[in-house]
Amino acid sequence: MRAIKAIFIRNLTNFIRDRTRFIFTILMAVFFLFIFSFAMKSAAIGIANPINYLISGIIIMSVFQTALNNSMNIIEDISSGFMREILVSPISRWQISIGQILSSSVIAVLQGLIIVIVGLFMGLQTDPVHFIEMIGVMILVGVTFSSIGLFLATLAKSSATFQVIVTVLVLPLTLLSGALIPTTTMPSFLLPLVFINPMTYTTSIFRYVSLRMEGLSAAQLLKAGVAFDIYGFTALPYFSLILIVVIGMLFLFLCVSRFNKADFSAVKVFRPHR
Repeated sequence: MRAIKAIFIRNLTNFIRDRTRFIFTILMAVFFLFIFSFAMKSAAIGIANPINYLISGIIIMSVFQTALNNSMNIIEDISSGFMREILVSPISRWQISIGQILSSSVIAVLQGLIIVIVGLFMGLQTDPVHFIEMIGVMILVGVTFSSIGLFLATLAKSSATFQVIVTVLVLPLTLLSGALIPTTTMPSFLLPLVFINPMTYTTSIFRYVSLRMEGLSAAQLLKAGVAFDIYGFTALPYFSLILIVVIGMLFLFLCVSRFNKADFSAVKVFRPHR
C-alpha cells in the first residue's frame, strides 16, 4: 500500500504544480460551453433546460478526457527515467499500475469538480444527495477511462504512437457520446457508432443524476437522449451504469495484467532535437 500511496501522491503533486494544464482545462471547458451553447438552442428540441444539459455533458466530458489523457504520465516517466527506477525497486508492478490509475482518476474528478463549480455560477442546480451521486459517477468514469488509457499506453511502442491513438479516439468518441450534441439530433447512420461508444453511457448516467431526472418516464428519457432505443431494447440510465461498471472492471483487469508483462525498455520516446 505504501508504494500505491507514494505514486498517488507523486502524480497528484505534479498535477498541482502544473498550473498551465490546470488553467488550459478550465479555459477549454468554458470555450466548449460558449461555442456549443449556440448550437444547443436549435438542436436541443424537447429538452427542458438546454444550458444545464450542455453543462452536465461538458463536466463528464472533462472527466473522461482527462482520465484518458493522464496515461501520458507513463510515457513521461519512461522518458525521465523514473519508471526504470521504480521497476527495479522491491515493489510489485500491479501496485504501480493501481497507483497510476488512482492518481489519474482523482485528477480527473478534481477537474470535473472545478467545472461543476463553474457550472453552478452559470445556472446548474444540485443538492447534497445528487452532488454526492455526481461525484460517485465521476469516480467510476475516472477509474474506467484511466484503466483504458493505461491499457493503451502499455500497448504503444512509442510516445508518438500513444499520442496518435489518444487523439484519434478522443475527438470522435466525444462527439458521438452526446456530451456536446444530443444523440437525438444525430443522423440514423451514426447511431450504431453511438451505441458502441462507452462514452455515450457515461454521459447518459451522469446527466440522469446531475439533472435530477428520476421522475421522468422512459419515453421522456428517450426524448431527452438519456435513454436509448437500441433496435427494440430500451437502454435506461441504470443499464448505462451497469455497463460502465463492467467495462471498468474489464479494463482494470486487462491493464494491470498487461502492465505486469509490458517491456517498457522497448518503448521509444521521441525528444526534440536541440
